[in-house]
Amino acid sequence: MILTVTLNAALDVTYGVDVLRPGTTHRVSTVVERAGGKGVNVARLLHALGEPVMATGLAGGATGARIRDLLAAAGVPEAFTSIDGESRRTVVVASDDGEPTGFWEPGPRVAAPEWSAFLERYRGLLADADVVALCGSLPPGVPDDGYATLIGLARSAGVATILDADGGPAYLGIRARPDVVKPNARELSTLHSIILRRRVQIGGVSEAREAAAAVRHLGAQTVVASLGAAGLLADTGDLVLHAAPPEVVTGNPTGAGDACVAALARGLRSGRPWPERLRDAVALSAAAVAAAVAGELSPIDYERLHASVSVTELP
Repeated sequence: MILTVTLNAALDVTYGVDVLRPGTTHRVSTVVERAGGKGVNVARLLHALGEPVMATGLAGGATGARIRDLLAAAGVPEAFTSIDGESRRTVVVASDDGEPTGFWEPGPRVAAPEWSAFLERYRGLLADADVVALCGSLPPGVPDDGYATLIGLARSAGVATILDADGGPAYLGIRARPDVVKPNARELSTLHSIILRRRVQIGGVSEAREAAAAVRHLGAQTVVASLGAAGLLADTGDLVLHAAPPEVVTGNPTGAGDACVAALARGLRSGRPWPERLRDAVALSAAAVAAAVAGELSPIDYERLHASVSVTELP
């Protein structure tokens, strides 16, 4: 199975409005609630694609209970560890006249015994896992090297790992040698800046290629960078590949990165060649943008785009 880890799970609330005007009152036309957090979105997508999956992480309070209830209603298996703190909420305001606006709570503080309890459950779940996807931010109280610890435990159990995180926790996690690291352009810029100890900005495929090579040499076996409308750049050590969508897809980009991780996880589990993994990842990401809510996708767009994604090997 594919195990997804969401240490900072959230209740995602999406408000639909006609026009978003700061400083004014809005009448909300639609309200959608989803169990959220990056790993939860990955699990939901994998379940929709028919892949065997288990979602785990930390969840607490009434919000945490709601997250688990929504996963159960969606048919997604879960094995979350309960904590005393209240799980966070995220609010996205989606309007017809522009990009969605998001509000992210920081998450509950996790006590040391709660983190230890999660590690014990995680060790048990690894016994049935082929791939682990470690996704999202760390809540307060979880050590900065939390992802490094989880990657080390997975490596010891012979389980492949994908890391989708940001900043210091991502940097420390990469040094633990995950199989795949999946940053977006901003996250890749941050990682490259940490490595070089000076600020750098990713402006295109060439800069992304240089930064991906630096991240791979830090410890990642493969780096897959998502570059928005420009597609994906992958440095596997043996190959450097660029996968691009046939068209620009407009909509809600919130879940595109999670769809990419879902595709990479199932590709890693199946052993597909890298060009096929990237073609699947680009098509799934674009289909997620076309969907109204993060963690879902448009099957029609997925099938249409999959056949037209171009994958080029760079010299």
